[in-house]
Amino acid sequence: MALIADIFLISGAFGAAFYCLLLSRRLNRLSDLDGGVGKAIADLNAQVTDLSKTLMEARKAAATSEGKLAELTERAERVAQVLSEQMENAAPLHAEAPPPKAQSQQAPKDVKPAPKAEPDKDETASEMPAFVRGRSLREAAE
Repeated sequence: MALIADIFLISGAFGAAFYCLLLSRRLNRLSDLDGGVGKAIADLNAQVTDLSKTLMEARKAAATSEGKLAELTERAERVAQVLSEQMENAAPLHAEAPPPKAQSQQAPKDVKPAPKAEPDKDETASEMPAFVRGRSLREAAE
């Protein structure tokens, strides 16, 4: 009976050793940097580093833009103040100027407009170029 117990004990020890060997290989593959969780952790670490650099650059750009925007806002406020002062100074001048006289451009109803004189056809033809009058260049040259 002791012999059977020893055989079971030895076979159990070999089974446990084989199971430990399998777990060791799986754990090595899982923590391997080429593929697995180790690679995922390394990739995430690189992404976090890149994002923190990008964030720092964005903060610097925002600070620069904020400074420029503040400067432009101050300049716009100064210009607006100058323009409002000019408008206030120009308002009395505009009030003192006499209003333009309203002139009636309409003709009296009983007066008819004079008919336009039509130019003589020969005079008009001589003023027009040869190609407009329908003559060829030879006829015009003659």
